[in-house]
Amino acid sequence: MTNNIKEKIQADLQEAKATGQLRTENIREIVKTAVSQVASELKEGSSELRTLVKDAVSTVIENLQDKGSEIREEVTAAIEGALEGVNSKRHDAIVKSQTELKQIQAKLDHEEEQLQQEVEGILTELEHTSQDKSANIKSGIASAINAIQDSEEVALLKKRYAQLQAQLAIIRANLAARYGGRSVEIKEYLDDAQTWYNQARPQAEMMVTQVEEKHSQLDNKLGEVGVSIARKERQIKQHLRELLLTTADLFKDKEAGN
Repeated sequence: MTNNIKEKIQADLQEAKATGQLRTENIREIVKTAVSQVASELKEGSSELRTLVKDAVSTVIENLQDKGSEIREEVTAAIEGALEGVNSKRHDAIVKSQTELKQIQAKLDHEEEQLQQEVEGILTELEHTSQDKSANIKSGIASAINAIQDSEEVALLKKRYAQLQAQLAIIRANLAARYGGRSVEIKEYLDDAQTWYNQARPQAEMMVTQVEEKHSQLDNKLGEVGVSIARKERQIKQHLRELLLTTADLFKDKEAGN
């Protein structure tokens, strides 16, 4: 099995050399394809998987010795491809679980919305039934209802929740890019991040210039990552890392501003 994977990687590398296609993204795909075919037959977490990764990377290094010391990117691509290949089955399971989780989240959001509407209906009806009471009682009931409806604690919790969900979506995009996620999957995570980020933004933004600039930076970086995905550029990982850091800084500045 080890010899088979070495032979396949070597043959594919030689073909890529002959056609002038020996680029880092091709090396990554060559190793990923070869490793995933073998890894699917092995038990997850077994020592054979580690041996598989080591043999795949070693084969790439052996076939690129003529490049001398300038093979850092190629070796990185080989390691990434091997890790993606060896974890492809587990990654597919994660994607499936994420899809199920999103369906559950959508159901919860719907039920929460219905609950909110029901509570608002009850409060409105309660306010109407107090119209025949004395002025003091009416005022007290109205004040109590307003306190419930306009709870700052609830609004703050909702904003914090949206902030955390936005950051979590960007973290998932980073992990997907690092461990074999498809461009469509990464884009879905970024779309989720944008949705949650918009929910976390105050309705009336009275922010200092620094925080406004952070908003602009985040919007720009989301756009940059989208372009990278569309072009399938290797820079996507760097953009995603920068995006994650920008998001963290943005929400930290919001905390200070608030």
